[in-house]
Amino acid sequence: MTSLTILGIESSCDDTAAAVLRGHAGDAAVMSSIVMGQTDLHANFGGVVPEIAARAHAEKLDTCVAQALDHAQVSLDDIDAIAVTAGPGLIGGVVSGVMCAKGIALARGLPLYGINHLAGHALTPRLTDGVPFPYLMLLVSGGHCQFLIVSGPHDFTRLGGTIDDAPGEAFDKVARLISLPQPGGPATEARAKAGDPKRFKLPRPLLDRAGCDMSFSGLKTAVLRQRDSLLVDSTLTAQDQADLAAGFQAAVVDVLSEKTRRALAIYAPMTNTPSICVAGGVAANMAIRGALEELASEFGATFIAPPLALCTDNAAMIAYAAMEQMATREPDGMDLSARPRWPLDQSAPAMLGSGKKGAKA
Repeated sequence: MTSLTILGIESSCDDTAAAVLRGHAGDAAVMSSIVMGQTDLHANFGGVVPEIAARAHAEKLDTCVAQALDHAQVSLDDIDAIAVTAGPGLIGGVVSGVMCAKGIALARGLPLYGINHLAGHALTPRLTDGVPFPYLMLLVSGGHCQFLIVSGPHDFTRLGGTIDDAPGEAFDKVARLISLPQPGGPATEARAKAGDPKRFKLPRPLLDRAGCDMSFSGLKTAVLRQRDSLLVDSTLTAQDQADLAAGFQAAVVDVLSEKTRRALAIYAPMTNTPSICVAGGVAANMAIRGALEELASEFGATFIAPPLALCTDNAAMIAYAAMEQMATREPDGMDLSARPRWPLDQSAPAMLGSGKKGAKA
């Protein structure tokens, strides 16, 4: 099989990323992966501001691409194709990436592949671990949370997802509610270690409803009400803060565990070698990861979590998704559009709502 060198570009939310991959589907090496974050730009706003993010992408993309090429020790003359996130995400950022990719592709006469951001996440276990199809993917991040059976580069079956806030968004919001720093996931996890997860009776939304759909907005509201009942002179005690963090985290773990159990029960009979893969920043939470590993063992499934740098938003996954897909489809034209919403499973009902990290799909 011919080895290709692909330049990937990702700008769907608040990370400007470029990467160079060399190889082919099932056997590719990451030559470089550059990610330029925007945390400082949004720190005073309690979340990502789309207009600020889009402007920062436009300013950083050329530098990011140049660094990716430099780190890989290649030039544009060595590139065989351009892959870019064409959605879903914050539309200003997606447009910035698509226009950058189009410019390079047009100037150099290179094929252009618009990639679904979620397909990039979903196919990452193929890049890192060579996981055979089909496998179960839990994408759990700041803007997305869904269970997917991945049966091929274009074949995704969604078993369920969040109908409102994604877990990462809920972690960020709860952290702000209880006066913890951002990003909220690591801060809440660290504070929860000193807390009592059973002190507060927080809800486990949708566990009484069949299926794999999830909801985290009501859980966040329950934390808000508990916090308000504990405030003394507008402040929480250190123990109250720790107990709220622990209780919230325990509720998220319980919801994800039960919904994953249901997803595994649907998926596991499909193959003799079941695998459950997880991607997204929330996968770094050790309590969540531990619960998922136990479930995998219970079902006789292999548990796979790619390195965090390839779980969170990056361009290597976009380049790799193009490698997987280019054998079975033609490149996109210069009419490639940026899409704020782009469901992987076209047959599944549309997800409702929009999260901090981008539109649901």
